[in-house]
Formats: sequence, C-alpha cells, structure tokens
Amino acid sequence: MARDRDLLVNFERMRREMDELVGDVWGEGGWWSGRQQSGFSPRVDVYYCGGEPPRAVVKADLAGVNLDTVGLEIVGRELVITGARPVQETEGRVYQQVEIEAGPFRRVVGLNADVVADEAKATYEDGILRVELPLRAGGRASRRVPIEPKE
Repeated sequence: MARDRDLLVNFERMRREMDELVGDVWGEGGWWSGRQQSGFSPRVDVYYCGGEPPRAVVKADLAGVNLDTVGLEIVGRELVITGARPVQETEGRVYQQVEIEAGPFRRVVGLNADVVADEAKATYEDGILRVELPLRAGGRASRRVPIEPKE
C-alpha cells in the first residue's frame, strides 16, 4: 500500500514538472508568444492527516516573499496562493548564475477533498507557508484565509 502511494506521489510530481515544462514552451509567455514570462510558481507539498478533524495540509516554499504580498483564497477544492517575490537589485553586479525566481505568482493547488473553509489556518515560518484545511464531509465553500506569523 505504501509503495502504491509513493508511486502516485512520484507520478503527480512528474505530471506537475511536465506541465511546467510544456507550459514554459507552449503556454503564455512561451517562446512562440513573443513575450517574456514573468513571475514564478512556488513549490508546494500537499498531504492529508487523520485526527479530529482530519485535514489537508499545504506547505508552500515562499522564501524571500514579503508576507504582506501573500494572499490565500479557498474556492471549492482549490487553494489559491498569490503574491510576489521582489526582484533583487542587479546594478554593479555581474552574475555567473541566476536561479532564484522573482516576480508575481499565482499558484492554484488542487485538493482531493472538500474542506471547511471557515476553519482554515495559515502560518508562516522560515520561508514556509503552512495552510491547514479541515476536511468537510460534503458541500463547498469559499473564504480568504489570514496568515499569522509564527512566534
């Protein structure tokens, strides 16, 4: 059973990476569109926990992102994360390598269960946004989620 789950996790990661690759080439801002692509898509982990109540947990890598620019919204079975990582000052510098993506982002995270939007909680610590979403037996709801800095 655990092996099947690992296979599904790896398949999901591969699908996401292929979507990003194909999107970079064929999607908006790709080589054929004549425009530069701006922004980035933060990496996320999504997992489900038992307990009372059972919940979905989404962790997003937002290192270097000012918390004031981050917005969260729950729409049905999707968590929408928006924000921006500032572009670093480059004047007087000669870069050998640039891999840290910057600019605005909008990441839509699909969930495999309905959640109780009114009870969602978000925290931010060491560049990681953690959103806990209690699972709902049925029905859909929408809600903006405030983010509290971890003390």
